[in-house]
Amino acid sequence: MKKLKSSSAASFTAVALIYLLAGAVGFAVYGAVDADWRVKLLIADVAATVVTFAFSVLFKNASVYDPYWSVQPIVICLAYAFPRRVTNFSWLLVAAVCVWGVRLTANWALNFGSLEREDWRYVMLREKTGKFYPIINFVGIHMVPTLVVYGCTLPVACAIREGAEGNVWSVAAVCVCFGAAALQGIADLQMRRYRAERETPFCRRGLWRYSRHPNYLGELLMWWGAGLSVFAVYTDWTLLIGAAANTALFMLVSIPMADGRQAKKEGFEEYKEQTRMLLPLKK
Repeated sequence: MKKLKSSSAASFTAVALIYLLAGAVGFAVYGAVDADWRVKLLIADVAATVVTFAFSVLFKNASVYDPYWSVQPIVICLAYAFPRRVTNFSWLLVAAVCVWGVRLTANWALNFGSLEREDWRYVMLREKTGKFYPIINFVGIHMVPTLVVYGCTLPVACAIREGAEGNVWSVAAVCVCFGAAALQGIADLQMRRYRAERETPFCRRGLWRYSRHPNYLGELLMWWGAGLSVFAVYTDWTLLIGAAANTALFMLVSIPMADGRQAKKEGFEEYKEQTRMLLPLKK
């Protein structure tokens, strides 16, 4: 196990096989459950997450779950799209999800290293929660994000299944999705270059010069764009629950945790005062 975890190639292969197994379980569960498609999808999604969680426990590394966030929406959208005739609008929406997901997954792969490395947030939670960590791991690290992204992906799945015909507002919202993926990509590239040099305590390159979390802004815009694009067709407020939950997750958990870590560095308060939380605009 130690040898596998220390090898980048072996670790990557292991994660890929885990996701193939999780996907197979998800498809099998979806086919076996007799219920409304939304319920079936939810149960299948939970089942796939349980598989991922089991291996995160086996490898003692919750980062096994990291790519699930970006892989799950691609799998769901393509699984619904290919067996049926899909409208041009739905294909445009699927393309936006795939561009976002492939880019984000590629960024994860570039930063992966091996299974010896675990996200600092999970390490911190393990140290703080002690014997309660297994519960935090299952609920907070695995299941809550799965449910959030399930909610975010649901409008896209709905558009595919219902044969949604877009309008000018729908297309405009999908353009926001593509813009969000580009924003994240630029922010991640700028951060990677900063980490290679570490000239200053805080990244002040490009978008990061004015925003502390431009990558998170891209994530929020991605799912508001997806939700609003389908909302513009059906005017169903439930289609925006996922985007709202995603915003709450980042605003109440991810951003405070990231800022809390940065606050340990000297000069953070001045940096915070000079730099907006999300919008890359001069303060």
